[in-house]
Amino acid sequence: MGVVIPLDEGKNKLASVKPLVDLTKADMERVNQLILSKAGSDVQMIPEVANHLISSGGKRLRPMLTLASASMFGYEGDHHIKLATSVEFMHTATLLHDDVVDESDLRRGKSTARMIWGNQASVLVGDFLLGQAFKMMVEVGSLEALDVLSSAATVIAEGEVLQLSVAKNMETTEDDYLEVIRAKTAALFAAAAEVGPIVANTSRAERNALKSYGMNLGLAFQLVDDALDYGGKAADLGKNVGDDFREGKITLPVILAWRRGTAEDRAFWRKAIEGGESDDNNLEHALGLITRYGGLSDTIARAQHYGTIARDALAPLPPSAWKSALLEVIYFCIARVS
Repeated sequence: MGVVIPLDEGKNKLASVKPLVDLTKADMERVNQLILSKAGSDVQMIPEVANHLISSGGKRLRPMLTLASASMFGYEGDHHIKLATSVEFMHTATLLHDDVVDESDLRRGKSTARMIWGNQASVLVGDFLLGQAFKMMVEVGSLEALDVLSSAATVIAEGEVLQLSVAKNMETTEDDYLEVIRAKTAALFAAAAEVGPIVANTSRAERNALKSYGMNLGLAFQLVDDALDYGGKAADLGKNVGDDFREGKITLPVILAWRRGTAEDRAFWRKAIEGGESDDNNLEHALGLITRYGGLSDTIARAQHYGTIARDALAPLPPSAWKSALLEVIYFCIARVS
């Protein structure tokens, strides 16, 4: 993995997404209008299910990355609006599908769509949103942007299947897990950041810089989420603390605690994760083991490592308010767990 070089912890605690929100405010208003328009349908249940999740208060970081990564290179058209909306629809579809696969009851502090309308409606509305996303990509008319986003959709699906193959398997390695989150989470961050430079007709080097930034930001983002599930608050997560444990998910804090534990500790993990004995008492014991073996602190260190790579990816680009805002997002991501 290499040497972990932590980001500036003092800066982390002061970090905010506000600079990015402020810079993209006008364009995000256009994105939000397009989201509402494209989520509409004569089939009543489709906008009901879609708007339940779309209006549930997510930061919409991914579409903001698309807007920022186009605008930082002086783009003045409107293709980035449609691409940003496509990115958000892809993300929303993934959440709808994820909640069915994971049998989740709560998403961003609200009942999941599947709990209200059922699994079938959630999956089918997710498919509708993917269809709308691809229609907008075609309208943009950039084969390169279409290639990047359609490839990301394929990788995300592969990540979902890969996660199923390692689910509740305590032999899952750190490399296995990183492969899952690289596909499930980081691929869309990377694509969201890359399509901006594409429509702005930038150089290959600038496009690759934003792609690397997005990929490594996505890895850091997911690793922080993993840590928050065992060391955060429900208000920060938008779900119950310990949901990963209750669902038998293998995440990095668990992998590290399993690898470093005794035979007795590993027997506990097999019983809890593979055997499904994941009640609150066992959650408390799991938290104790994760803390004892450095599962949380080292997961955060891994996140800082990828955050540093994301920061370095932008280093060759000239200074600008856009670049500063994108760098601030990295620090904010890590700060969520500090």
